[in-house]
Amino acid sequence: MWHWAFATEEHEGDVVTRRNAEGAGGAGSSVLFGEVLRHYREAALLTQDALAREIPCDRSQVAKIEAGTRVPSEQFAKRCDEVLGTGGVLARIWAKVDWYPQVVHPDWFERRVQMDAEATAVMQYLNNVVPGLMQTEEYMHELLSRHIGDSKSVEERVRARLSRQQRFLTSEGPLYVAVLDESCLRRVVGGPRIMRDQFAHLLEANQRPNIRIQVVPFDATETDRPNAPMTLIRLPDGREWVYSESLDLGHFNDDPAVLSRHRQTYDVLRADALSARESAVLISDLMERCEHREQSGPERGGLGQEQPQRNQRRRLHRSSPRFPRPRPRPRQQEP
Repeated sequence: MWHWAFATEEHEGDVVTRRNAEGAGGAGSSVLFGEVLRHYREAALLTQDALAREIPCDRSQVAKIEAGTRVPSEQFAKRCDEVLGTGGVLARIWAKVDWYPQVVHPDWFERRVQMDAEATAVMQYLNNVVPGLMQTEEYMHELLSRHIGDSKSVEERVRARLSRQQRFLTSEGPLYVAVLDESCLRRVVGGPRIMRDQFAHLLEANQRPNIRIQVVPFDATETDRPNAPMTLIRLPDGREWVYSESLDLGHFNDDPAVLSRHRQTYDVLRADALSARESAVLISDLMERCEHREQSGPERGGLGQEQPQRNQRRRLHRSSPRFPRPRPRPRQQEP
């Protein structure tokens, strides 16, 4: 059974407040994790740069995690265990830490948060930005800062969004499938470095057994693309809801006809999209362009205004057969 949710990922669940910090153990635990990481890194005679190359990630990410100011992913902890030969110490500490003890979601959004916490599968379609559940911390900062002037509010909203990601990025997380219109990847948020890291995060997530990222390319001109994002959530007890969101209010609908109509829309979108592997090729190509731009400096025209080169388009086009066919035509659409 499925729950559909329609929401703009730019402000989904962003309005948050903080609990009283007295007695909250998250900050102390994150500092402890960072100190343990630093101990093993120095014992291995590695600099932050050297460890970052092995993960791989930016040196600034290692520095922030060691300082206790950035929440590491489970994958980061496990990779550090492998590189530093800790015997799994960091992953065990990571699993015991309540990384977001101060996050409180608004009352109107709490029901949706609970659904995400219970879901056995989440399916999304986005047509504007990378989905919140797959955004990097810096991407979130840049995206939210465009709409919020107060830096403290931005930090709170970033923490709230990150807190919802953790379950999906664990080794036993629920199934998550994101179908992204290519415009989500072409819209520049922050600059080449932030976009490069965002693309790298999508590629890493796409390799997890419970996550698939698929792209509906610009060339799929016959695909009927909805005007609004949609999210489909499967709960373990079989309940069905349609969730929609206005600026400061969540709406739920359990009409079976609505569920059926939007489920069909999503299924067709996913069928028309590039496969996860084909999508990874496109995302890798965009990441390489960001790396080139970062090295060569800014150029006129943003990433969002670029179009893939003709030979790359032909390689990535949806019509590329997934099984042998005699002389397939480049523009042919699959049934």
